[in-house]
Amino acid sequence: MEIVLESRVEPTARVRQVAGMFDLPAGGASETRVRCEMPGADEAWTVGLVTGPSGCGKTTLARAAFPGAVWCGESAWPDGRAIVDGFGPELGVGEVVELLGGAGLNSPPAWLKPYGALSVGQKWRADLARGIAEARRRGAVLCADEFTSVVDRDTARTGSAAAAKLARRLGVRLVAAGCHDDIADWLDPDWIARPAAGSLARRSLQGRPRLELEVWRCRVEAWDLFREHHYLSHSASPSSVCFLASHAGRPVAFSAWLPFVGRGPAARREHRTVVLPEWQGLGAGMALSGFVASLWRGLGLRALSATAHPGYARARLKSGHWRLTRAPGLAARGRGGLEARLGRASTRLTAGFEYVGPAMEPRRARELLMEAGR
Repeated sequence: MEIVLESRVEPTARVRQVAGMFDLPAGGASETRVRCEMPGADEAWTVGLVTGPSGCGKTTLARAAFPGAVWCGESAWPDGRAIVDGFGPELGVGEVVELLGGAGLNSPPAWLKPYGALSVGQKWRADLARGIAEARRRGAVLCADEFTSVVDRDTARTGSAAAAKLARRLGVRLVAAGCHDDIADWLDPDWIARPAAGSLARRSLQGRPRLELEVWRCRVEAWDLFREHHYLSHSASPSSVCFLASHAGRPVAFSAWLPFVGRGPAARREHRTVVLPEWQGLGAGMALSGFVASLWRGLGLRALSATAHPGYARARLKSGHWRLTRAPGLAARGRGGLEARLGRASTRLTAGFEYVGPAMEPRRARELLMEAGR
């Protein structure tokens, strides 16, 4: 594909002065050519990456190659309305929540804020979610310009993985255009176009890199770093047993557990599990929760959890390591508060689960549990 762009500039006095300083033509017409092969519409692909230095023609190439595409972030969000109201009326609440969570925006309080009140990273994820929804509705390609340019590199990598996963799950073609190619492994595109070199590389999917987490027991004070990001409460019981997951020395997720008060064999129940926003969308919360649950099972205890978060419940329903013990529902009122004390709410739907996955080796579980909280 070859694109020829012509632009004209009025030869003002200032233009002539600057042109004279550098022996350049003063105004008139200028021509830019962009040559790069692009995949055909009839080819089997879902995710593509157009990358290269600024000014090499990435956006121009994408617009020419995919006419009629939806462009991420081009439509304004409604003023004074929560972002959940920024999606088309054809979508149900569950579908909107799935789109936002799938894009890595897993914070229900953020879902109820107007777009202008979100952080830069949250806006980027919200734009991706709505763009994917619109592209799916229209049966069009979604192009995301300046992809990851406005977010830190941790968010760029995790957000790329989340966006690609969501696009593939929903069957939406996503084309990311941006200067940063450090996301290529995480986006795992079917092809990479480099306009500056005029090259197109078709590739077989490699799978995104593994996110390796280090987990250790920590003090409850570590909750202070995560409290603002929990979807229901900013408090954590001071008597909870807590664990911290980190990646390359940077905190990622926190999980706190308490004894379960109720019928049946001895058990521990999940009290709080939170993932920092820049790491959401990769399943770190599920991984940490399952790791701690395997620890309890290795010590001969049941591991129980009740959740109101639809994404968390959906992930556990799909997992072979968790068994649904109570379908989503409300606590019955008038029971002396017992249901609420056992973690079942009377004002929101919650679902109950028990961990049935592999148990941690008992000696390892005891060593981890006996670590001094950091």
